[in-house]
Amino acid sequence: MAVNRDKPDKWKADIAQSVDMYNDWFIRFAPEAYRSRRGQTTEKVEATLQATRDLRDFGVAMLKAHPSILSTLRMATCPPIAVNRLIGLAGVRPNLVKVMEKDGRLPGRMSKAEVDSTLSKLAEIIWKMADRDILVWLDRGDEPSQQERYRAATIIADRLCGSEANPIIRNAQEDRQLKAIAAWLEGQGYAYILPGASRSHDEMELGTFAFRMNVPVEQENDGHSVNIPIDTVVMSKTARPGDMPLLIEAKSAGDFTNVNKRRKEEATKVNQLRRSYGESVQFILFLCGYFDSTYLGYEAAEGIDWVWEHRIEDLEKFDL
Repeated sequence: MAVNRDKPDKWKADIAQSVDMYNDWFIRFAPEAYRSRRGQTTEKVEATLQATRDLRDFGVAMLKAHPSILSTLRMATCPPIAVNRLIGLAGVRPNLVKVMEKDGRLPGRMSKAEVDSTLSKLAEIIWKMADRDILVWLDRGDEPSQQERYRAATIIADRLCGSEANPIIRNAQEDRQLKAIAAWLEGQGYAYILPGASRSHDEMELGTFAFRMNVPVEQENDGHSVNIPIDTVVMSKTARPGDMPLLIEAKSAGDFTNVNKRRKEEATKVNQLRRSYGESVQFILFLCGYFDSTYLGYEAAEGIDWVWEHRIEDLEKFDL
């Protein structure tokens, strides 16, 4: 039974309400989320400054010992350097730089000579482009005062957070959405399965739910099993033996453009689930923000239903 995907006459009003709800949240809570991350990032930058003797020592040995500092060093230049720009300026292969940025480590399959050469080139570019307007002690050749160090750390942290602003807001919104789902489910008498507890989707007790659970699916080409993460998994109180739990994907968006770029992600996921567990699998979206009729029409055509956060009680219509 469809809940919202078969009611296009209501989409326009729901879209307007959803946009209003997202904008209200953004104005009230996004600055707090950003400030909180900026405070944490400032501490991280200060630790990098201390480890590198206030950016007077960040050669090969330092980058080997602390690969994760590369993102901070990129923001300490004038102008700040994007990952791909740094790769181009240094004339190095992308792999090492991207592994350092993403995973905070060095790649395992690279010769020591190539690692040393690459790190040396990166350090040279960063040193040449170091922002001496904020790292004022570099030209003086002495140590910074505590105030100078803190001022530089806050500026670099602000640059880091600026480059990560969208993920910061997206993560804060996702956490808020999951809390809303949890509050509604617990109000209906459902019990939360704590993270780390031994669990799988086919072993859940009736009336329980979990966040960020991996559900195995078979790949189309070779039949091998891979895990796909599901934001919320709910085993209905009225489920029968062998029934699949309800699978909920929390989605938020601050503009209409990006959602239509990413709309195929849900279709791919639901097709994997149906191929593995049958057409009756229930996979729905929990939406807040800028989701237009084009997006909704695409998801509806794929047989994907949804619940708007501003009408969260619609969850009850999915046998909960």
